[in-house]
Amino acid sequence: MKVYTNIEDFKDVKNPIVTTGTFDGVHLGHQKIISRLKDVAQKHQGETVLLTFYPHPRMVLFPDDNELKLLNTQQEKIQLLEKYGVDHLIIYPFTKEFSRLTSIEFVRNILVNQIHTKRLIIGYNHHFGRNREGSFEHLKEFGPIYGFDVEEIPAKDIDNIEVSSTKIRKALQSGDVEMASSYLGHPYSLSGKVVKGYEKGRIIGYPTANISVDDKYKLIPADGVYVVKAEVKGKLYGGMLNTGNNPTIEGKGRSIEVNIFDFNDTIYGEDATIYFIKRLRDELKFAGLDELKSALAIDKQNALKILSA
Repeated sequence: MKVYTNIEDFKDVKNPIVTTGTFDGVHLGHQKIISRLKDVAQKHQGETVLLTFYPHPRMVLFPDDNELKLLNTQQEKIQLLEKYGVDHLIIYPFTKEFSRLTSIEFVRNILVNQIHTKRLIIGYNHHFGRNREGSFEHLKEFGPIYGFDVEEIPAKDIDNIEVSSTKIRKALQSGDVEMASSYLGHPYSLSGKVVKGYEKGRIIGYPTANISVDDKYKLIPADGVYVVKAEVKGKLYGGMLNTGNNPTIEGKGRSIEVNIFDFNDTIYGEDATIYFIKRLRDELKFAGLDELKSALAIDKQNALKILSA
C-alpha cells in the first residue's frame, strides 16, 4: 500500500476507484466498503484509493472536547487498511480552512481535479463538505457533471444492530471487548512502549510490563482485568492485563500493565501490541499483597482456560 501525506504526490494512478471517510476502527462496515472497492477496481482494471483525514475532524473543530476518544491511532489505522488490501491511502490534512469547503468544492477540487476519481463508493448515510451538507443525493447530481459514477453501500448489520464506531466505543467503555471485537471483525488492540513500573508484581510472582500509550485520544477499555494476547519482538504470547488505578498499591496511580505468560525477557523500551480477548472482572481493592496474589492466581487459571479454548 502506498501512503501519501501530500496529495500532490498522488499521480499517474490508473482508473482510481475511490472511497473517503475517517474509517476509525476499520470495522466490519468499513471492511464491506473496502471489499466492494476492490471488486469494482478488479472489474474495471483500476486501483483502490482511500481518502482519509488527519487530524480527526473533531480534534480541529472542537479542540476543547476532552471526551473525544478514537479506536485507532494513525499508525494502527494505516496497518489495518494495508491488511485489508487498499492500494493507495491519501491522508489529507484536516484544517479549519478545509472544513469550510462546500460539498461541490470538495468534489471538484479534491475528488476530481486532484484524485481524478472514476468511481466513488461511499458508506451508508455518508456526509461531507461544510456543515456536512453533502450527501449521496448531491453526489448523484455531481457525478454526470464531473464524469464519475457513485455507489452507496447499505448499512452493515450484525444481528440487526447497525455497526458504527460509536457503538464500538460504547462497548469498550463498558468493558465489553468481545462485543467490540465482533463489530470490528478483529480483536481490539492498543500499542505502546514498555516502561518501568513499581515492580510490585515481580515480588509476588506476577511480573508485569507497563504499557505507555502516547496518543491521548486512544480509547482504553474500561478499568478491569482482561485476558489478552501480547505481541512483543514479533512473537505472540498469552497474558492477562489490568488497566486502572491499582487501588491495592497506594501511590501507584493509573497504569496499563500486562502479565505475559511463559515470558522472562527484559523488554523496557520495546514496542508492544496488546489484543483484548475477554474481560475477567472489575478492578478490586484487596487487603494486601497476599490477597492480591491469590486473586491473580485465579485470574491466570481462568485466562489460560479462555486462551486454550
